[in-house]
Parts: sequence; structure tokens; C-alpha cells
Amino acid sequence: MSTTPLLRDWFAIVASSAPAAEFHGDRVGLEEYLEQREKSALTHHILLGARVNGTELVLGETRRGGASEASFNASAELSADGARFGWLLMSRSPQVRFAG
Repeated sequence: MSTTPLLRDWFAIVASSAPAAEFHGDRVGLEEYLEQREKSALTHHILLGARVNGTELVLGETRRGGASEASFNASAELSADGARFGWLLMSRSPQVRFAG
């Protein structure tokens, strides 16, 4: 079982088949962003993850055509039942590489 099931599912469902791009805003803005973005260009792969109390943290890389393009990290505070995000913070940089 994954130590970060909510973030694992986030990337499997929402981000693994679509490219990374900048986003900031509320839920409606996120839904609009997800609807308009290009599909199947850049995929996300979690390399390391941990759950600490009510927070999930992951390190990973984005790949284009199977080749590593950038690293990312994501942190998510979970709801009391662990089924939803209270907040979600992600960043991505082509200048940093994690050795998962």
C-alpha cells in the first residue's frame, strides 16, 4: 500500500496523462484549468512519498516521451477522514533532480 494514497491517486487520475503547467486559484479555477490543458504530453511519476500525521509529501519527476524533464514536489494537508485535501501545494523545476 502507498504511504501517500491521496497524492498517488491525484497524480494517477488528474496529472499523469496531462502536462504540468502553472495554476493558482480556487476550485472553480482548478476545474477550468484541468479542462483546457493539453493531454498526454507530460506525465508525473512519484519517486518518494511519506505521510506525516495528516500531511502527505511526495517527490517526483515529470517526463516527456519517457525522458525526465523536471522534478516536482507536492504537499497536501488531509481532511480528518483522509479522503480530501484541506490544501494542496505543488512546485516544479527543471533545474533540480531528485534521485528517487
